[in-house]
Amino acid sequence: MQIDPTQHSAAESYKLLTNLVVPRPIAWVTSQNQNGVVNLAPFSFFNAVGSNPLYIIVSVGQNESGKPKDTAANIEANGEFVVNLVTEEVFTAMNISAADFPADQSELEAASLNTAPSVRIKTPRVAEAQASLECKLFSAQPLGTYTLFIGEVVMFHVADHLVGPRLHINNFAPIGRLGSPSVYCRTTDRFDIPRVTYAQWLSGNK
Repeated sequence: MQIDPTQHSAAESYKLLTNLVVPRPIAWVTSQNQNGVVNLAPFSFFNAVGSNPLYIIVSVGQNESGKPKDTAANIEANGEFVVNLVTEEVFTAMNISAADFPADQSELEAASLNTAPSVRIKTPRVAEAQASLECKLFSAQPLGTYTLFIGEVVMFHVADHLVGPRLHINNFAPIGRLGSPSVYCRTTDRFDIPRVTYAQWLSGNK
């Protein structure tokens, strides 16, 4: 079946895109407004895009009134944010934080979460998260009704029990986003297959 997005609504095309490009990691973003209120919200238009420098991207849409969401406004104003990774033990709290709380109310309090201080930026992280990435804003690019934020990771926070020799991460199982509006997946079912070099492929096909 061929599906032409120009023949469908934006909502229908969103459903197709977010059900096909899966799984997607969840950026559970803490940001801070000018009054010091810490905002917490999840976004699944998120990924790592570079390692030297360390760049991640988060794409944030508008709210129902067509204005920038609190996260976007805070990042634009302060030039920093924290990406906290979502594992199963904080899933319920993440789901609560997705609600449309007013800008003067912190989702952390509603979700019974605590903040922990960051090192390189002022915005705090989620204390209960097993991994958090402190980010400084590199650039912001408008993309239709979204804003694409490129952040440079300036500090990693990783739970001690996850870090093995040579900084290998063990037994880290973040939740992934599948189809909209509310389908998720676990990342505990894994397999490891070494990459094949061209020389190996060539020798195997002679």
